[in-house]
Amino acid sequence: MMKCKIYLIYATIVIGALMLIAGIGILMAGDLHTRIEQKLKGEITLSEGSKVFQTWKNPPPPVFMEFFFFNVTNPDGFMAGEKPRLTQMGPYTYREYRPKENVTFVEDGKVSALTTKSFVFVPEMSAGDPTEDLVTTVNIPAVAVMNKLKDAGFFVRSSISIFMTSMKTTIFMTHTVDELLWGFKDPLLSRLRSAKPEVDENFGLMLYKNGSNDGEFVYYTGENNYLDYGRIHTWKGEKLMSFWATNQSNMINGSDGSAFHPFLTKEERLNVFTADLCRSIYMLFEKEVDVKGIPAYRYTPPRDVLASGKNNPENEGFCLENNKEKCLSDGVLNVAVCRKGAPVIVSFPHFYLADKKYVNAIEGISPVHEHHQTFLDLNPTTGIPVRAAKRAQINIKLDRITGFPLTKTFNGTIFPIMFLNESVVIDDASAQKLQRLLFIVKLVPNFPFILIALGVILLVIGLFLYIYTRQKE
Repeated sequence: MMKCKIYLIYATIVIGALMLIAGIGILMAGDLHTRIEQKLKGEITLSEGSKVFQTWKNPPPPVFMEFFFFNVTNPDGFMAGEKPRLTQMGPYTYREYRPKENVTFVEDGKVSALTTKSFVFVPEMSAGDPTEDLVTTVNIPAVAVMNKLKDAGFFVRSSISIFMTSMKTTIFMTHTVDELLWGFKDPLLSRLRSAKPEVDENFGLMLYKNGSNDGEFVYYTGENNYLDYGRIHTWKGEKLMSFWATNQSNMINGSDGSAFHPFLTKEERLNVFTADLCRSIYMLFEKEVDVKGIPAYRYTPPRDVLASGKNNPENEGFCLENNKEKCLSDGVLNVAVCRKGAPVIVSFPHFYLADKKYVNAIEGISPVHEHHQTFLDLNPTTGIPVRAAKRAQINIKLDRITGFPLTKTFNGTIFPIMFLNESVVIDDASAQKLQRLLFIVKLVPNFPFILIALGVILLVIGLFLYIYTRQKE
């Protein structure tokens, strides 16, 4: 029995010494933290066989698109000069599917793809039936036609105005949510189509968007430089757009919002290109958050992103007015240039971060940080998005147009039509995989210290027992 105890003590001392030597040896061999970083940088690339390639092509977390509409309760009053009164309707929620298609490795370190989006209504997450709920809103086709003809000759404008009057065209229209989103045949556009066949007689805020894509993107794979992972090289074959007034405004910066490089810092500026806005925006670190037990950095667009050129010189190129005094104020962006001339103005929902004059001009508008802010929650170690919300509002600018009496009471009101909330949260299965990866990443660099600590503890225990046993003998 005594011999067994002695052997056990010897084994404890030997194991402790071996663990101590192994720990010191691993430390002397090199920086494990650096090795882990290099391993992760090699795995997080858009290449066949990488850990993230399949999830990039077909992301498992469900994406939901919520639509909220503004119903006009005093259309006649507004036409008489009253402030518009709006009530919010929604959400009308759709599950969004967005697989990458036609994925092709085009050249060294780059891959091309189309992101085809499709939408399926989710009644249990919605406030009503989009095929039945009616919304009174601005007659966008009529306003777009008048705006298109604002620089035409007086005879043309007068003729179209008389034509619109004969059709009893009004500034407001009432349609179902489904029609406003996915399209309906507009009577004015149908009549114009008979004279100009190129005119599309259908109108919808999401017309032709179900089952479509924004064009081909070419991305950097990140194989040559991990900082380039997911960054856009070209969109529709171009490195620069041609919508805006300056090269800086036309630049296609950053990723499409679905992929970010690993080892993010709180100091960096994340660039994201949004095809819907026809421009790039940027986000800055706001705070640390936790999503399903996964640590994340929250990045949000600051006020400067949609500030006027007067308050942010970087944005001067987004105003195409010859008279810069006519440029819009903070918080709104005129995207008519990439919307076939329709006077579409984009902002954050409820004019969040916008000039107060836009909020004060409308009854029923109340910006709230928690509900109307766009954000990205990214795990800083891997760059993986664990939660995100893209929130944007579509507005129509109502200007007085000479030759169209329908617009005689207009004074440039930025009129809200609807806003969307496109959101995603990492699914449970993906969250568990990421948690395991982060545990390994955290454990491995500390492994030699754990070995050394355990080795020292075992050595101390073994030596203590050895001395104690010898003293008893």
